[in-house]
Amino acid sequence: MSAPAFSGKFSVSLTKRGRTQVRTTPARFDTALGWSDRPGPAWALRILLCAIALAIFAVPFLTIVSGALSTHPSGSSLSFLPHNATLTNLRVAGERGIWDYFSNSLVIAGGGLLLQLVVCTLAAYALARHRFRGQALVLTLFMLTMMLPEEVIAIPLSLVLGHVPVIGLDLKGTVWGVILPLGAWGFSVMLLTEFMKDIPDEIEEAARLDGVGELRMLWQVVLPLCKPALGVAGVLGFIMIWDQYLLPLIAAKDPTDYTVTVALSVLRTDPEVGSGVVLAGAVIALVPSLVVYLLLQRSLVTGIAAGATKG
Repeated sequence: MSAPAFSGKFSVSLTKRGRTQVRTTPARFDTALGWSDRPGPAWALRILLCAIALAIFAVPFLTIVSGALSTHPSGSSLSFLPHNATLTNLRVAGERGIWDYFSNSLVIAGGGLLLQLVVCTLAAYALARHRFRGQALVLTLFMLTMMLPEEVIAIPLSLVLGHVPVIGLDLKGTVWGVILPLGAWGFSVMLLTEFMKDIPDEIEEAARLDGVGELRMLWQVVLPLCKPALGVAGVLGFIMIWDQYLLPLIAAKDPTDYTVTVALSVLRTDPEVGSGVVLAGAVIALVPSLVVYLLLQRSLVTGIAAGATKG
């Protein structure tokens, strides 16, 4: 295989210790999207496109924050700065129990994500590092779970949660009624399986010669090599669980069992609160996802880049 061609300029110089140092200068079309990084028409176009993309994603967020801090937000016009800034909307949302719903969401998201990562990691390890009959069928079933919308399984899921087969437990009205159905996610299984398949067999064979067992192999050998994939699965899994609406609604027996996403719909239909209170609740609901993304964004980008350049 021939080496990739480099279209830029290069120069060779000698350091003080006599070592050869090669300096490369990228050509015009070697930068992102084939644009030069020097000021010019292409540079201005890139800045314009970035500004448009930033406006598309930032304008809704700024509008929500502005409305949450405004005394009388208007639903018919955009405003990036709050009018008569106040924290009354946040106080009223707290009086309506938004913090209790927020606590329910944190417990469900934390427990559900932990269970999901454990189950998906074990399933991916079995699918990637072992061979058994029906393996292709198992992978197909995981893919099928990703293709079924929640509305299709809502009624069967409600029946199962009300009377769990074999053990006969009623999980409605408990956090387990929401956590257990989220314990496995086909996307995380597929993602971790593909990463684990790329681990060289020589590493596993060397570890087995040292007497490493299955659990130790997974914990000390495989998982450290899958940190980028675990970061992606963690971020996307948390957002998926946090944004759940139908499942917490099905599993709830009482309004006190609602999560913050369900509580927002309840606030929206409450005639005694205005749109500012609903926007204040939306800001509160946005914070955890934003914090998780900011903390794990490096792992997310690394995992996506590793998946894109794999092979």
